[in-house]
Amino acid sequence: MPNPEEPEGFASLWQVGVTLSFPELQLRIQEFLRDYLKGKSPETVGTYRRSLNEFERWFVLNKGRCRFTTDDIESYKDHLMNTKRLHQVSVSTYLTAIRRLCQYMVDVGILEENPARAVKGNKRPGTHSRKALTQKDVDALLGTLKTRTEIETRDRAIIYMMLFAGLSEIEIVRADVQDLEQTLMGWYLRSQGKGHTVKDQQVPVDPPVMDAIRLYLDARGRIRPEDPLFVSHGHRSDGQRLNTRSVRSRINLHLEAAALKKPGISPHSLTHTAALIWLNDGMPVEEVKQRMRHGSLDTTMIYFRQQGLLTN
Repeated sequence: MPNPEEPEGFASLWQVGVTLSFPELQLRIQEFLRDYLKGKSPETVGTYRRSLNEFERWFVLNKGRCRFTTDDIESYKDHLMNTKRLHQVSVSTYLTAIRRLCQYMVDVGILEENPARAVKGNKRPGTHSRKALTQKDVDALLGTLKTRTEIETRDRAIIYMMLFAGLSEIEIVRADVQDLEQTLMGWYLRSQGKGHTVKDQQVPVDPPVMDAIRLYLDARGRIRPEDPLFVSHGHRSDGQRLNTRSVRSRINLHLEAAALKKPGISPHSLTHTAALIWLNDGMPVEEVKQRMRHGSLDTTMIYFRQQGLLTN
């Protein structure tokens, strides 16, 4: 039944097919973000918000001629692909957002069925847009690393964590000293990845990586368990937690020093390379999937198909 407290005009939402005014659409999106995504990380909510902003713009351009049918969602997909000319991964992301919004409206009784379910996103590429490093590249990058200063020792530890532990920039900057844990199976880092609200993952830290971390922590001197694992050593920001921009900037400097900075090679390429290093060392694909925290084995198989890159 319609909610008697809803503003006048909302009764039409309960009929077969849905005609929404723009203010009504905005209200439903606000409810979706607030209620349906409750408990999700701010990053996840922000991704959905940005994706649905584009749907709002399309809705206005079409003067509200959208009854949330499959044909309407197909028209929106065509707009993303042919008018906006978005990358296929972006199209899939935007369609996922509208699919979840429609499911929310089904769950609260506004729609009888989800019209976006039949509209498939574009097939994701079989290779990563960011290139991985070759073995020659890895050797060149490691050759730039020094341990004469705290900054150099810190940079070396960060690069080791990305190259040999598969950690991302956000996982690195969120890490605290106390997140390092030694078990009978070796060292682990409790990690909070992108889209996560707590440190709910354990990342194996192999001996060479742990040695690089220890060298850096020893160079810092007295530290507390609750301190950030990696901090700034600048004059005005000494002791403050590093942010992702700073990590990216420092790694780019090393990539440039090794003559590796070129299209397709970014700081995140180091994380991609970790999977190739493990595969080339003979690690089973399933173990690589677990170490990379991939949700699907298909994602890991992209690296498996690329593993020859490391030997170039």
